[in-house]
Amino acid sequence: MNNDIKQSINHTIKSLDQELREISIKIHNDPELGNKEYHAYGLLTTYLESKGFEMTYEAAGLDTAFMASFSNGSGRRVGFVCEYDALPGVGHACGHNIITVQGLACALAFKTLLEHNLVQGTVVLFGTPAEETTSGKINFVKEGILQNTVDYSMMLHPFADDGLYGRMLALDSLDVEFFGKASHAGMAPWNGVNAVDALMQSFDNIGLLRQQTIPTDRLHGIITEGGSSPNVIPAYASAHFYARSITRNQLNDLKPRVENCFKAAALATGCNYKLQWGKLGPVEDVFMNDAMTARYKNYMEEEGIVYAPRVDEEQTSTGSTDMGNFSYVVPTIHPAYGIHTTAANHTKEFAAAARLPIAHQDTLRAAKCLALTAAEVMMDDKLYQRVVNDFKKGKPQ
Repeated sequence: MNNDIKQSINHTIKSLDQELREISIKIHNDPELGNKEYHAYGLLTTYLESKGFEMTYEAAGLDTAFMASFSNGSGRRVGFVCEYDALPGVGHACGHNIITVQGLACALAFKTLLEHNLVQGTVVLFGTPAEETTSGKINFVKEGILQNTVDYSMMLHPFADDGLYGRMLALDSLDVEFFGKASHAGMAPWNGVNAVDALMQSFDNIGLLRQQTIPTDRLHGIITEGGSSPNVIPAYASAHFYARSITRNQLNDLKPRVENCFKAAALATGCNYKLQWGKLGPVEDVFMNDAMTARYKNYMEEEGIVYAPRVDEEQTSTGSTDMGNFSYVVPTIHPAYGIHTTAANHTKEFAAAARLPIAHQDTLRAAKCLALTAAEVMMDDKLYQRVVNDFKKGKPQ
């Protein structure tokens, strides 16, 4: 790696330390749910415009999505990613405030490289809302924006530990409705058709199905409507479920079996039913690009990070992310980095850890390594060809 590039990235990210810390705290202090991240959206777009990026507002048809780009002419195009939505009840318990920081740090470091002609090409920062709910990145893929804008994409995600190949599962959501018949629960229950009975039977069926699924499958859901009065046989009940599997093809095998759990409950109770899978489509598993991952790993090891063997990491299943959808259309990496906590993601303890100064410094260190990786891919023709070959050789089945 050219020493001037290393020094430029180091200097830029170091100089932005306080600015990025302030943005992180402002987002952490005001946790906003998916597609309603108006404060974060305004904060980030105003900041990026002030830094000289060309802005696309309300990108991909989403009110709180954006694209910030800068180019110095022809060359390869790299995309970095920000997420900034929170979770209900636990705030930024997935660390999206520092995911915002890593995206900003990489994009700004790369812009400096382009301004000084240390590399040739384009940098794009994607602001992607609702990662936890409606998966905003899917819009960028479905509309062809991602694949027509960048040649490869990168993003970092905070966890308790550093990792490269932990499994991020394919996911689809299912909305379930049961329609029965109301009746007085004490006077004439036999005249009713109980929609909640169908819902409870469905949960039992799902529980039994879990015994016959592979260990990496995940099935979980919540009741969204369960009646309004105990003395009225409920005529309507609904639930929201997630189904996950190790790859999108295995998820496709699982989904009909899940549907049968609800169909059987409807048949047993005499209810009608309606099933609807996620309107935008499933969240894909993350297809990590080996060539880019190897270079990022090298830079992180230079910082003193030690990784578990890949074979061990691949036995670990974690959550799901719509970054997987990016990874199926352009070469992509989505490494995990530790933030000095033992807390699991999606807990109040992790939210507290994501606010700490040491987590901020962990983020900047990992962002520096990601930016160095992106620069190497942009400059090195042979490395870029390996990246492309890894992407083409076959995605998980």
